[in-house]
Amino acid sequence: MTGDLEESARKLLEVVPLIMQDVRSEMRSRRSLDLTVPQFRTLAFVNRNEGPSLWEVASHMGLTPPSMSRLVDGLIERGLMARKDHPADRRRVRLTVTAHGRAILEASTRGTLSYLAEKLEGLDAGKREVIDQAMETLRTAFATRTGPQGKT
Repeated sequence: MTGDLEESARKLLEVVPLIMQDVRSEMRSRRSLDLTVPQFRTLAFVNRNEGPSLWEVASHMGLTPPSMSRLVDGLIERGLMARKDHPADRRRVRLTVTAHGRAILEASTRGTLSYLAEKLEGLDAGKREVIDQAMETLRTAFATRTGPQGKT
């Protein structure tokens, strides 16, 4: 059984980087939107989560707070994000996506979805269903952060 688990893990390690490399390449080719994958992921996370702190975004992205701060500062300078005072603690700030940032995020998402749909177009409906089921299974498996041996 352990061999099967390791084989599944190996396949994930092989396939996920291939997909992400392809997505990054596609996003780079859309220079008119001028978003890197980390910028896109940052905007998407802040857009999905109401007013996260810099630390929460850094934790999600796997970056140090100083690195995340530089990335966020760039997005703020471009008018894609804003900092707002936290209603309960004036020492903290909340990050939000501006209307311009949402428009860029939506355009980038549409373009990337269109590209990925084209990649999947050559697969028959049965294979696409298998992919859909696998994505839901992976979402469930990776949705919560767990420590070694699956312990939280």
